[in-house]
Amino acid sequence: MLSASRRLRRSEDFRLVMRTGAKAGTRTAVVYLAKTGDANSMTGFAVSRAVGGAVIRNRVTRRLRAIMADELKQLPHGSLVVLRALPAAATVGFEDLKADVASGLRRALAKADA
Repeated sequence: MLSASRRLRRSEDFRLVMRTGAKAGTRTAVVYLAKTGDANSMTGFAVSRAVGGAVIRNRVTRRLRAIMADELKQLPHGSLVVLRALPAAATVGFEDLKADVASGLRRALAKADA
């Protein structure tokens, strides 16, 4: 489970990551990754109404939280990640979503390191 201390909550933090971070898109999500000097890695989620109704959006958010609980451990310390879900995220299975997010994270990390 992803602890509350590992979540981005303020709109300023989201804006910072989305404007200054590396961006990598997949068919189900867009991954934004920014590196900071902080000790903790944190993540935030953006799931709009385009994804579906409230029940669908909550399910997608829960899946993304579960995926990021594992993926965040593998990222360098101080990484800030924002995941923006696309409408396709509501229709794919958990394993496909996990593979897409992992692929997006790898590509965003490579761009951030370049």
